[in-house]
Amino acid sequence: MSPSDVSVELAAKVLVVSDGVHEGTREDHAGPKVIKRLNDEGWAVLEHRVTPDGIDEVAFSLRDLVAGFTGVVLTTGGTGFGPRDLTPEGTRMIIDREAPGLAEAMRRASDAPRRPFGMLGRGVCGTVGTSIVCNLPGSSNGALECLEVILPALPHAVDLLSGGRPH
Repeated sequence: MSPSDVSVELAAKVLVVSDGVHEGTREDHAGPKVIKRLNDEGWAVLEHRVTPDGIDEVAFSLRDLVAGFTGVVLTTGGTGFGPRDLTPEGTRMIIDREAPGLAEAMRRASDAPRRPFGMLGRGVCGTVGTSIVCNLPGSSNGALECLEVILPALPHAVDLLSGGRPH
């Protein structure tokens, strides 16, 4: 399904989860690349925000981003095994329903010889009201590879969440 096949505006928000980016000691490389890719596909990116790592910080930011919003919220970062990589836990605190197929597809696509550590990704995806939240890796290459896998399904998901194509 292409973006022109849906009856809703394709809107997105990007949340970068990184202590270093939040503190200004690291540059955000993944967020701008994800935004550019979304724009190239016809998505309007309405917000690009940074939050520090941590369950409560991620949950607070996500609650704010999904409030009254119909669209996709993509996070980058915090999905690995580091002690502060807690994006999935914060995401689970706010989602109503998990969308495991999206997360599984991202892990399968990442599990390639050129990216042997993709299988270590712990990102989750799920819905909150009329929004869908998906955790992408923090590396710009990993974030783009995972986004490419789920991007074709996102317009239909948003359309369904907003009440389109009722069963």
